[in-house]
Amino acid sequence: MLPVAFLMHLAGAIMLLLWAVRMVRTGVERAHGTRLKSALRDARGGNVQMAIAGTILAIVLQSSTAVGVLAAGFATSGILTVSAGIAALLGADLGSALVVKILSFDLSGLIPFLLLVGATMFLKFEARTVRQTGRIVLGIAFILLSLKMVGEATEPLRDSAALPGLIGYLKGDPLTAFVVAAVIAWVVHSSVATVLLFVTFAASDLLPLEVALPMVLGANVGGGVIAVWLTRGMEIKARRIPLGNLIFRGTAALIGLAALQVVDVPMQYLGSTEAVQLVNFHLAFNLALVVIAIPLVGPMQRLTALLLPIPVVEVDPVAPDAIASMLHRGPALLPSVALASAKRELLRMGETVCGMYRPVMELMDGGNLDQIERVRKIDEQVNRMHTDIKLFVAEVHRGKLSDREIRQGMEITDFSINLEHIGDIIAKSLLALAKERAEKNLHFSPEGWSELCDIHARVETNFQLALNVLISGDTDSARELVKEKEAMRRLERDSHDRHLARLRENHEDSINTSNIHLETVRAFKEINSLLVTVAYPILTESGQLLQSRLAQPA
Repeated sequence: MLPVAFLMHLAGAIMLLLWAVRMVRTGVERAHGTRLKSALRDARGGNVQMAIAGTILAIVLQSSTAVGVLAAGFATSGILTVSAGIAALLGADLGSALVVKILSFDLSGLIPFLLLVGATMFLKFEARTVRQTGRIVLGIAFILLSLKMVGEATEPLRDSAALPGLIGYLKGDPLTAFVVAAVIAWVVHSSVATVLLFVTFAASDLLPLEVALPMVLGANVGGGVIAVWLTRGMEIKARRIPLGNLIFRGTAALIGLAALQVVDVPMQYLGSTEAVQLVNFHLAFNLALVVIAIPLVGPMQRLTALLLPIPVVEVDPVAPDAIASMLHRGPALLPSVALASAKRELLRMGETVCGMYRPVMELMDGGNLDQIERVRKIDEQVNRMHTDIKLFVAEVHRGKLSDREIRQGMEITDFSINLEHIGDIIAKSLLALAKERAEKNLHFSPEGWSELCDIHARVETNFQLALNVLISGDTDSARELVKEKEAMRRLERDSHDRHLARLRENHEDSINTSNIHLETVRAFKEINSLLVTVAYPILTESGQLLQSRLAQPA
């Protein structure tokens, strides 16, 4: 085989493996994401229970990283402690090792059957859960197919003249093999895919155990780095969870690497072939790590608190005035320049209100009262910005302006009023509902929660579209935004009907959260309607907006 063709074949097989692993994970998240979050949120009986929950979630998601990010998010919301999150992530790594064990069996004979079933479910059914289950089945089929392709692609390497030299070097330098594997796992963002790749190479007699064992240990460390990297922008408390897991994992892996150099490990007890031995070694490493590390989770929590302390923020009394406004006043200020300043401040006000809106569902899911109060206080800043804009535009209107400039000033004022109203809806309605749910410890039904998340995400997208329309004045974008009002009306009606159906079926969670659910959807719809108003002046000026929805009498 030509080198280019060989590399294309191997690269294609590896990319299919990575995509298939991601396909399974996203299918599970879309079909059962709410239930999985609830399972992790509710498993708070102790570190052992958290480890078991993390193991199960990682098996289902085929990703310990996903569990780590989930646990970090819950730690930010105050749902999980750092020690509980570390325990869950330790269990998740064991779960990903079990996934490798399952996928290492020769299941290639199931590929046609899985492709048929998965494609039928995905293409021929409309129900979301059935379609996403089909996506999961297809992903598993593609994983098996990609592993088969990797084996076929690497077949010519057995006769390669360069391979013995490379393997001989790595045998003499296990640390390099360890580091290379860690980098590979981090780059591909999947320890499952990385270890499966090494197992496939071992099954093809391309990777002897002397090299493969350090590389599996390195892949475990690389997998721990992924979660640390993905949570680097979160709050300090959230970042401590993957850091604690990485310290456990890195320490154990380095001890294991040193032990391999001085102890003759009886690998024959782990399986009859090198590929099986490698899989079982990976599984045994993670199982031993869970058993040893679970009792040490408490001290690790204290260590991560020392390594990542929460910084003390000093309040600068000058800062609020320095960044309070984009409004520039002055007697010589041209009306056009003044209105441009007002629009810039209006955009900043919109981004601030969007910042209030964005965490609403996280607060609904498990936010504590302190977090809810912090978001609510942002409304005070929104009110100040609204007052500043309104008074500034009124001051500009006292000068000599053209009709167009007067109209622009009125449009800026009107939208600032609507943004201030959105802030009030969030602060006085949505956050009040989140507080009620937290105080009463209520839980939405999985179906109801999924509906709320979908509508919230739709409105958040429209929030950004509205701010883009504010700046660009683009008529096509304005038309798209106005169409979203009708789409939101349908979403609210459908959610209302499905919620009433759940009440008729006597769903306890739906009954307990009925008022919160209906009022939340109503608030989302009202926010969306207020956002759409930014498009009306643009479409009215271009003659693309009807004055009334009423049909003319015959």
